[in-house]
Amino acid sequence: MGPLKDIKVIEMAGIGPAPFCGMILADMGAEVISVERITAAGRGSSADIASRGKKSIAVDIRKPEGQDIIKKLVESADVLIEGFRPGVMEKNNLGPDDLLNINPKLIFGRMTGWGQNGPLANAAGHDINYIALSGVLGAIGKKDAPPPPPLNLIGDFGGGGMLLALGVCAALNTVNKEGKGQVIDAAMTEGSALLMSMMYGMLNSGIWTDTRDSNLLDGAAHFYGCYECKDGKFVSIGSIEPQFYSLLREKMNIDEDIFDNQMDKNSWPALRENLETRFKEKTRDEWCQIMEGTDICFAPVLSMSEAINHEHNIERKSFFKLDNVTQPSPAPKFSYSKSEVSHPPVKVGTHTKEIMISLGLEEKFTELTTRQIISEG
Repeated sequence: MGPLKDIKVIEMAGIGPAPFCGMILADMGAEVISVERITAAGRGSSADIASRGKKSIAVDIRKPEGQDIIKKLVESADVLIEGFRPGVMEKNNLGPDDLLNINPKLIFGRMTGWGQNGPLANAAGHDINYIALSGVLGAIGKKDAPPPPPLNLIGDFGGGGMLLALGVCAALNTVNKEGKGQVIDAAMTEGSALLMSMMYGMLNSGIWTDTRDSNLLDGAAHFYGCYECKDGKFVSIGSIEPQFYSLLREKMNIDEDIFDNQMDKNSWPALRENLETRFKEKTRDEWCQIMEGTDICFAPVLSMSEAINHEHNIERKSFFKLDNVTQPSPAPKFSYSKSEVSHPPVKVGTHTKEIMISLGLEEKFTELTTRQIISEG
C-alpha cells in the first residue's frame, strides 16, 4: 500500500484541481470518499481519470440531513478538501468552524483560484486568469503575439491541486506531532507565482528581463526551444551548458564563428533562423537517431498518443491501462510504500449504501433515499 495508507479523505466533488488533489492522495494509498451532488447519481466514466481509486457517495448537502452525513463522515476523517467559492461550505453549515469543532485534528483543505480573501476572492475565474494575475502568463510566448494558454497545467494542477496535496501532507505531519488540525488556503494565483520563484529571483538579480521572448528559458535563445523538422514534426533542445552546446554543434556540423559566442543575445535571432533551416533538412526520426540519448539535452516533441508508446515511458511504466483507459501512472515512485490505483472510476453514488452502513446509519438509508437526501449510483 502507498505512503498514505490509513489516511481518510473527504473530497467535496468538483472539477479540476480539487479532484486532481484527491486523485494524488488516493494514488498514494489514502481512502478518498468523493461527496457528489445527488443530481449526478448514476453518472460516471472510466475516462474520468481524476476519479480513479475513490469511493463515491451522492448527498444533497443543502439539506440538514445531508449536512449531518458529512459531519458524521468528518468524525473519523483526517482530511477534507473542497474547491468551492469562498463561503459556500459555510452557507451549508460545513465550514471550518463547524467541522473543526467536531474533529479538532481535521485538515480542511480549500482550493480556489484567488484565495479565501482579497478583492477578487468571490469573482469567477479559470486557470488562464489566475496565471495572468501571478505574472506567469505574461512571461510565456512570443513578444509580438498574445501570450498562449499553456493548457491549464500551471494554475489548476501544478500551482493548484498538486500544491494542495503537498499542503495536506505537511499538515498531516503537524497533526502527527502536535495533534492539531488546521485550514489550508491554497490559491492558484499564489501557487503559480511560487512556480515562478526562479524567474522572479532572476528578474531581481538583473539576469531576466520583464519582456517575454527575450530570456534564456522563454524561447529567445537559439539553443533552448523547439524546431520544426522536414516532416512537419518537432524536436526540443536545451543545450544551455557549454559542453552540451558544443556537442549540439558537433552533431549538426556547425562550425561557423557566429555560433562561438553562445550567450550573445544580439545574435540569438539570427542563430535561431540558422537552426530553423538546418533542422528542416532531416525528419524528426532522423534527428532522434543522431541526438536522442546524448548530452545535447534533446527530445522529440511527442503527441499524447506517441508519448504512451515511447520506449523510455514503456520501460518506466509511466502509463498503464485500467478498464481499457490508458492513463498516467501514479507518481512519484516509492521504493517501499508503493503507490497504486485500487480501482477504476465508479459511477456517482456507488458506495452510498456501504458508507451509510459504516456510519451506523443503515436504518435511515431507505428514508433518506426516498426523500432524495442521498442516492445510489
